[in-house]
Amino acid sequence: MTKLKTTILTGFLGAGKTTLLNHLLSSASEEKIAVIVNEYGEVGIDGKLIVKTQEEVIELNNGCICCTVRDDLIGAIRNLLASGRPIDRIIIETSGLADPAPVLQSFILDDILSEKIRLDAIVTVVDARHVSQQLYLAEAVEQISFADVLLLNKVDLETEEKLDRTEKHLRSLNPLARILRTRSCGVTPDAVLDIGAFDLKNILRIEPNLLEDHDHQHDQNIGCVAIRTTESLDHIAFNAWLNRLVQAIGQDLFRMKGVLNFRDEARRYVFHGVHMTLEGRPGRAWSRNETRLNEIVFIGRNLDEEQIRKGFSACLSEDRALAS
Repeated sequence: MTKLKTTILTGFLGAGKTTLLNHLLSSASEEKIAVIVNEYGEVGIDGKLIVKTQEEVIELNNGCICCTVRDDLIGAIRNLLASGRPIDRIIIETSGLADPAPVLQSFILDDILSEKIRLDAIVTVVDARHVSQQLYLAEAVEQISFADVLLLNKVDLETEEKLDRTEKHLRSLNPLARILRTRSCGVTPDAVLDIGAFDLKNILRIEPNLLEDHDHQHDQNIGCVAIRTTESLDHIAFNAWLNRLVQAIGQDLFRMKGVLNFRDEARRYVFHGVHMTLEGRPGRAWSRNETRLNEIVFIGRNLDEEQIRKGFSACLSEDRALAS
């Protein structure tokens, strides 16, 4: 029986995993791809930003597939296999805080998955600008160490000298992976799909205890603040507050992302950020029967949830109208 090809996309928060996923889906022509997206927070943003695929997008939120929602990952793949639907491949986008080892363990130790799934490659996206600030975290190091392909992304933001130093550091953590320098994860699909790069023997050299059952524990100082509300935002107040927030605690903000409902705007606004860097753009128009929502996630170290929620609430247009 032909096994279903599966690719795991990993990488730390904000590296560009969803950008890579969208690039691959847009290049897939008629291929039927089942997508599983895992997000650390209870509010899922990435699922709304993924381009349309011929198969469904399965979202696993409010925890990492390496620990709290690991059983959900196994169940989702089992359901796909049992559905009888024609699927050419599965692509899994992990949370930016996922440790790859327990994820791989699921494919190796689960009887059904090991029989019917063939892991093709682990592709890790690395943020060329911020990776040096992230490598004190075990998850970031593990994601690089387990990779079959490393995409050194956002190379347009750094000098050639710094890129050479970063690539040398990556090579010291993973001497076997192929390293590709990318801008906006612009690679051809054949550079990361159907490459047959996954090798359990190599993985066991990195993690000899991989096949032993163990739980992954995240740093307890890392948390998530998720906001979801239907009130519209005053865009001037929001931009000013977000910039103040980044200036104050940017070093501890690993990831910010959201879909925003600005007052009197026909289109949603999509923003994301990593540490001190913020980007945003108008998204697609709100449809007539669609509920307009603000959905935002902040992930970082020692976040003050009360202060973040208070600052956001002050940007709601209704609250500002009452205050004036």
